[in-house]
Amino acid sequence: MLVSYQWVKEYFPNLAVSAEELGERITRGGIEIEGVEHLDAELSGIVVGEVLTCEKHPNADTLNKCTVGVGEAEPVQIICGAPNVAAGQKVVVARVGAKLPGGIKIKRAKLRGEVSEGMICSLQELGFEGKTIPKAVADGIFVLPEEVVVGSDASALLGLDDAILDMAITPNRADALSMIGVAYEVGAIVDQKPELKAIPAPETQGDVADYVAVRVQDTDTTPFYGMQVIKDVTIGTSPLWLQTKLMKAGIRPHNNVVDITNYICLKYGQPLHAFDYARLGSKEIVVRLATDGEEIVTLDGETRKLNAGHTVITNGSAPIAIAGVMGGESSEVIETTTTVALEGAIFASSYVGKASRELNLRTEASIRYDKGSDAWKVEQALQHGAALIAELTGGTLVGGVASVDNREKVVNKIETTLTRINRVLGTEISDAEIVSIFAKLQFDLEVSGDELAITVPSRRWDITIEADIFEEVARIYGYDKIPSTLPISISAGHLTTEQAARRTIRRYLEGAGLNQALTYSLTSKEAATQLALSEETAVALSMPMSEEHSHLRTSIVPQLLKAASYNVARNNNSVALYELGTVFYATEGDNLPLETEHLAGLITGNWQENDWQKQVKKVDFFVLKGIIEGVVTKLGLTDQLEWKQAEKQDLHPGRTASIWLAGKEIGYVAQVHPSLAAELDLKETYVFELSAAELLAAPKTAVTYHTIPRYPAMTRDIALLVNKEVSQAALENEIKSQAGKLLHNIQLFDIFEGEKLGADKKSMAYTLTFLDPERTLTDEEVTKANQAIVSSLESKFDAVIR
Repeated sequence: MLVSYQWVKEYFPNLAVSAEELGERITRGGIEIEGVEHLDAELSGIVVGEVLTCEKHPNADTLNKCTVGVGEAEPVQIICGAPNVAAGQKVVVARVGAKLPGGIKIKRAKLRGEVSEGMICSLQELGFEGKTIPKAVADGIFVLPEEVVVGSDASALLGLDDAILDMAITPNRADALSMIGVAYEVGAIVDQKPELKAIPAPETQGDVADYVAVRVQDTDTTPFYGMQVIKDVTIGTSPLWLQTKLMKAGIRPHNNVVDITNYICLKYGQPLHAFDYARLGSKEIVVRLATDGEEIVTLDGETRKLNAGHTVITNGSAPIAIAGVMGGESSEVIETTTTVALEGAIFASSYVGKASRELNLRTEASIRYDKGSDAWKVEQALQHGAALIAELTGGTLVGGVASVDNREKVVNKIETTLTRINRVLGTEISDAEIVSIFAKLQFDLEVSGDELAITVPSRRWDITIEADIFEEVARIYGYDKIPSTLPISISAGHLTTEQAARRTIRRYLEGAGLNQALTYSLTSKEAATQLALSEETAVALSMPMSEEHSHLRTSIVPQLLKAASYNVARNNNSVALYELGTVFYATEGDNLPLETEHLAGLITGNWQENDWQKQVKKVDFFVLKGIIEGVVTKLGLTDQLEWKQAEKQDLHPGRTASIWLAGKEIGYVAQVHPSLAAELDLKETYVFELSAAELLAAPKTAVTYHTIPRYPAMTRDIALLVNKEVSQAALENEIKSQAGKLLHNIQLFDIFEGEKLGADKKSMAYTLTFLDPERTLTDEEVTKANQAIVSSLESKFDAVIR
């Protein structure tokens, strides 16, 4: 929120602190001030001028030669290119020697042969943002009111002798989204009570009951709805003070009625909405829930399709506004409006916030309703807005308020003790100082010995529990005054089992040569379920940024493939990536999606580069399989790991294996199907993905250490001729089961296939290592174990020993 320092000073005429110091103290009080901007920091030498004569430049079609009075004995000649400049206007003039924002210095100049001694300024040239300038003068100079004094300081007249505090309002401090809320905050910080002027009470004519009646069908959505009527209004330009207040707050002035509703919204944090009474089409206002598919054309000219969760203001049949979000075009206040129906209401934040997000329509009103507002200030804001409209439009206020009030009056009283405040905060604040803090906050306080009963005003609806009271005391006392102390007991920090396992996985994969990738969780509908571990439904976003980011991923591999394709396209041909991240699965109804952690990896190109010592080695299936085995071994899960041949869409039919852990399938490793790789301009590429959640949750074998054996090992080589369909894993398991406890290690060192062996045969060669750590083995023992292995392989797999 942009807060004018001069506006703050209206509540504190004796405020002695500078804008910078005030910003620093507000920040220390818990609301961050992101910056303080002095509007006149680069501005000097601007005065009010009067255009005495205006004629076309003799040598330029788009320029005007003007004689301008600037409060001195002689007028000055200024060449002006603004299309709306005319004789008789009061304007802002930058004299020769003046400075404007952006480092511009005004000099005496000749334009097409005519002398120009200054410049007639537009609002943009004075530093106002284009989006906040009235549309009528967006392409020209700003015309001042007739009553301003020629030669006076235009900087003060436009409110440019001011500083703007950029407040970053957090959701828990929505009370500070109003100038009155800011005033109470400043008052607590500087220990002054804000001076809030009484609301004007204009004379009234007639009874609002003769004009309009209101009805609320669903009280849950609208605790209060009120409407006042102002007749005989004249729509026109707002006074200068109102326009400058709005522009400095980042709001574009429109006309006197709309500007007043925006002003009240800024001052009270309570949105109002003005309807053209003659265009309502009814004398009854009905607040209800919309029907599915119901449509309304809003003030921005867009047709909005509503649903049953949106609250609408209707004329008894058709919607004329989306409650708390935006009004309808059909009842907009226009130049011919003579009677205004002014709405002030409290709408449930849950309904307004939901409608604002679903309609992608964020307004000053919806922001305040979404964050919450003071339910007991709406009548005051409505009364002030109606009185201002009557005053500034020359209209007459109709007596009474048409309203429906379903609010429940609740006294927010919180009890605590002086001792507990100090114990929780770790302070030694005196009793008198704690009492004074609540006085600064203007909270009613009852003290009985050590006990406190604090009555929180409705403007601070964020304070609901005892802890909130402690926070208020701490921030007003000063966070910087709270002593830094160590906890009573100190214990060394440590990683949880899962944290340590994640760190182990990352370190191993990075040590193996893979780089960590962080890819986007959002993807397209087509890629959302591609290469997923299970056939779950993907989560679709209700308001996606684009079609490419419309769904949450169910697999990490497609994103890694995109990352690899991006690298290869930029001549980084050897890519090795891994990601430990989250995937999402849809659940029934409106429940939150199921999030689960996956581990995925990719390799493509060369695994080993050619240098003076090595030969080029391209990536292959067994490189990636070995990396996975290494991860599993590091986690102590080797005995639970199994591999099974598998088939999966978009993966190579002959080079795909499923990964099993303790009898449960948890992932796959495979070569990407050549057709998919070709689409991505990738060469031979291998990927894996598995459930990290299963890895992390699996019971792990503790690491055990053994002494180095003192006795020698014995080895035997064995070569087998078996059918091609016999897997290496089956052979290895059988060898282990028959060898007994003396088998220390088994190593496959050769696989051979060829025409000499037969079309359906292959040769598998193993080195078997036998060892007994307690004694020296005999040749007879090793031979016996070897013979048992051979017999079993011959009988079970029809193996032929070569």
